[in-house]
Amino acid sequence: MFGWIKGKTEEEKLALAYKDLLEQAYKLSTIDRTASDAKQAEAEVIGKKLDELRKSK
Repeated sequence: MFGWIKGKTEEEKLALAYKDLLEQAYKLSTIDRTASDAKQAEAEVIGKKLDELRKSK
């Protein structure tokens, strides 16, 4: 009922950042492949953190 009051969890923040970086990488893939690869690498780092967080639960 009051879900909008509580803040986002660390897992939700990481998942949102991961999704955003993957979208940016996809958009950049047609324009600048090097920048796209960099965004993809950032997303992988966040993905690993997200996996570790989920495994520790």
